[in-house]
Amino acid sequence: MKDIEKIKEELNITGEKAVRAAAEMVLLSPEKKSVILSAMAKALRDKTEDILAGNAADTAKAKEKNVTSAFLDRLTLTPDRIEDMALGLESLSATEDPIGEILESYKGDQDIEIVKVRVPVGVIGMIYEARPNVTVDAAGICFKTGNAVILRGSLDAVQSNKVIVKTLQEAVENEKGPKNAIQLIEDTSREAARELMRMDKYIDLLIPRGGPELKKTVINESTVPVIGAGIGNCHIFVDASADLDMATAIIINAKTQRPGVCNAVESLLIHKDTAKTFLPIIGDVLIENKVELRACPEAIKYLSDAIIASEEDHATEFLDLIISVKVVDDIGNAIDHINKYGSKHSEAIITNDPANARRFTDETDAAVVFVNASTRFTDGGMFGFGAEIGISTQKLHARGPMGLKEMTAYKYIVRGEGQIRR
Repeated sequence: MKDIEKIKEELNITGEKAVRAAAEMVLLSPEKKSVILSAMAKALRDKTEDILAGNAADTAKAKEKNVTSAFLDRLTLTPDRIEDMALGLESLSATEDPIGEILESYKGDQDIEIVKVRVPVGVIGMIYEARPNVTVDAAGICFKTGNAVILRGSLDAVQSNKVIVKTLQEAVENEKGPKNAIQLIEDTSREAARELMRMDKYIDLLIPRGGPELKKTVINESTVPVIGAGIGNCHIFVDASADLDMATAIIINAKTQRPGVCNAVESLLIHKDTAKTFLPIIGDVLIENKVELRACPEAIKYLSDAIIASEEDHATEFLDLIISVKVVDDIGNAIDHINKYGSKHSEAIITNDPANARRFTDETDAAVVFVNASTRFTDGGMFGFGAEIGISTQKLHARGPMGLKEMTAYKYIVRGEGQIRR
C-alpha cells in the first residue's frame, strides 16, 4: 500500500499537468478540437483489439467475483460498443463548439459594454465505477468544451481504462494537442480517491458517477464543487386511462433492454382501477423476461409469481432484473410515492388523460418527466447532445443529461472608453 504522502505527491503532479493543459486548451480553435476528436475516434477503431484485450482481463476478474449479470454488462466492451464510442466522438467533432458563444450583450452604466460569454470550466475531475464507455464520453465532452479532465475509474475497469486513455492521449499528441488534457489516475485505492476530492487547488469541478455510496462519499468529503450524476430509482405510473398494450411495451423496454443502467425503470405503480386487468398481463410478461417481482399486498393478489416488497425495495435502484410493484388509489398517490421514494432522475406516466399528463409533469420532482415514453430515453445521445457526462439529479448549474453546455461556465467581458465609476 502506498504512503499517503506519495499519493499526494503523484496527484499534485497530475493536477499541475492538468492546469497547464487547460491553459493550452484555451488556445485551440474549434476546428482544431474537431480534428483531434476525429483522430481520437479513429484511434479507438484502430486499437479495438488492444481495448478488448484490456477489457477481457477486467471481465475475467469480475466473473471470478461472481458479480451480477447487470454489473458485467456495464463493464463489458464489444466491437459494437467501441464503434458506438467512436461514433460519439465523431458526433462531438461535428457539433457546434459552445465556447465563445455570446449569451448576453448590453450597455451598462455610463454606456460600458457588457458581454456575457461561454468559457471552459477549467479542470474537471471524474470519479466513476465500472463503465469504461464513461472514460471516452467524459474525455470527449471535456475536450470539446476546452476543459482538461482527470479520470479516476474503479479497480474493476482499470485495464480497460488504461488502454483507452493511452489510445486517446496518443491521438491528441499526434495532432499536436495537449495530451495531458486527458489523464487517468491508475491508483484505484480509496486513499487516492479521497485525495482527489480535496484537490481544490487544481480541480474546478468534480463529478461522481456511480452508486449511492460513491455519490454520498464525494458530496460529504469533497472540498471541490460537486455535480452529482445521480442514481436512478425511476418509476412508471400506469394511469386508469392508459393504453395497456402501450404500457406493456414501454415497461418491458424500460426494465429489460439494459437493466444495469441508471435510466432503467425500477418501480411500477398501477392505478387501482386497472390493477385487476393489467397486473396479470404485465406480471406474466415480466416473468417471461426473467424479472423478479417485489409487490405490495394489493398487487400480489393479481400476480402469479411475486414476493412481498419491503419498504427498502420501493427506494432501491436495483440495477438488475428486479422491479417493485405497487397499486395506488389515484394519480395524487402515485406522485406522492414518487416524490417520497424517487431519486429525482426520470419518471414516466402512461395515460390518455391530458389533465393527468399535465398534472404529472407539473408535480413530479425529477430531472426528466415522460408522458407515454420509456425512461430509457434519458440519455445525452437520445436528447441530441452527441454524448453525455452523466445525468444530474441536482437543481443548481446542471439538471438531467449533462452535455457540452453543462460543462461550461461564463465570464463577463466589459469594454469601455475611459469611464470611471461616479
